[in-house]
Amino acid sequence: MAKLILTNEVAGLGSAGDVVEVKNGYARNYLIPQGFATAWTRGGAKQVESIQAARKARAIHDREEAVALKDKIEGQKVRLTVKAGNGGRLFGSVKTEHVADAVEASGLGTIDKRKVTITSPIKSTGDHEATVRLHEDVVAVITLQVVAAK
Repeated sequence: MAKLILTNEVAGLGSAGDVVEVKNGYARNYLIPQGFATAWTRGGAKQVESIQAARKARAIHDREEAVALKDKIEGQKVRLTVKAGNGGRLFGSVKTEHVADAVEASGLGTIDKRKVTITSPIKSTGDHEATVRLHEDVVAVITLQVVAAK
């Protein structure tokens, strides 16, 4: 088991500044190379404190913005134009980056594609839903209107 300090939020593991223990392979092959974590050291305790202090300072401000963004997003349908064949069947499927780009293009704000979750694969035109984690405890539901490109 490897002891790490998370530098970014990792779904199912923790937030930036958390000290976690994970299997060696997960740490060596994924978390550290992707920049999501650094190895824990005795001097790392100071790093943890500074990351957590910065996160707390941003948390209150970010939460207010997240709630305002959630209200904007949930109040409207986001139109997403994709290539489709006969019968409304898509060529491929809608990805999280497509959802993030569509939200930004509709003027609702900027969201991170890594925080978007599509519950079931979107492979046809029509209305679909996706969720976006805007803050630790603020989750918005995005209503997507998928239409075929002409």
